[in-house]
Amino acid sequence: MADKINIMVVDDEPDIVKIVKIAMELAGFQVIEACSGEECLDKLSKGAKPDLILLDIMMPGISGYETCTKIRAIDDFKKTKIVMLTAKGQKGDAEEGLNSGADDYIIKPFDPYELIEQVKEIMEQ
Repeated sequence: MADKINIMVVDDEPDIVKIVKIAMELAGFQVIEACSGEECLDKLSKGAKPDLILLDIMMPGISGYETCTKIRAIDDFKKTKIVMLTAKGQKGDAEEGLNSGADDYIIKPFDPYELIEQVKEIMEQ
């Protein structure tokens, strides 16, 4: 793999962003951080080119669903992989995330090593 894969982590909880960033960097990925849907969209509009976006559903401002729908409306990101992060027990949320254009979902709390494996699997699809 010549180029590093870029992962954008979008979550309003700094601890989650930090944990995911460390895990992804240990696995050899580059990480772009965003703490809101607005920041995510802003970074994308300013040239960020993630290969995969890990997107929290429950965020202040625009939700993960809205963010996902807006990302999918941008031609450059129609094929970008999007994985929703959802709190345990919110199965309907995951389905709504898939309906808004996400490729997959991960239930929080998650094991960082499982997250790495899931990201690798999704990137191979």
